[in-house]
Amino acid sequence: MKSAAFALVLALVAGPALAQPTHVMVRARSLDAKFIGDHTGGVRVVLRDARTGKVLAQGLTRGGTGDTARIMKTPLVRGAPLADAATAGFDAVIDIDRPTLVRAEAKGPMGRPASAVEVTSTLWVIPGRDVTGDGWVLSFPGLVVEPARTRVDGPGLRIDAKVSPMCGCPIEPAGLWDAGDYTVEAFVLKGDKVVSRTALAYAGTTGEFTGVAPATGPGRYRLRVVASDAKTPNAGVWEGPLAAR
Repeated sequence: MKSAAFALVLALVAGPALAQPTHVMVRARSLDAKFIGDHTGGVRVVLRDARTGKVLAQGLTRGGTGDTARIMKTPLVRGAPLADAATAGFDAVIDIDRPTLVRAEAKGPMGRPASAVEVTSTLWVIPGRDVTGDGWVLSFPGLVVEPARTRVDGPGLRIDAKVSPMCGCPIEPAGLWDAGDYTVEAFVLKGDKVVSRTALAYAGTTGEFTGVAPATGPGRYRLRVVASDAKTPNAGVWEGPLAAR
């Protein structure tokens, strides 16, 4: 009886485990480029308990794309930070009372919705053990292909499209993101049939590509612009109706 009473008293004194507010810095980095922040609208992040699905925190990565020299030019040394105080991130605070497998569900860039992709990842988070510094970095592959502009150019159709990594970093000749590494093509479709395919060349302005597609006959058409990087898996697609001529 005495041992049972002692155990009961001990349980009452100990009480339930108390949740501890724990910081988790989440960042989104464009594959082969910089961080995704205000410039392209940030990335929407939802943190859930992977076991129960409960939402623990949600928010948007805010801030700058980061220091270009540090991220893209300096040789990577293990443990050296890529981010600084101004680099885009979402500093989540979650209340947990036990080690928790957290699932991040991230979508972006939110300012370029036609090019947004979704990324998920899981991480064990320990109560009171803050995840700081560079934090939990999610990699975002792909290219932003912004809605093409079209206009009549003689007998053909001039197509202009803007392309960039997810961070909005500049594509230009001999730059860090060399325009010569990118292939950009415009496809005109009628139904499911491709009626023309036109290569778009660098237009002389950062990220801008242009070309002239053959004229189309009567009917409804769609325009598809496809961009890809020869040196990485990055690619992007934009598709929309082609205004009737």
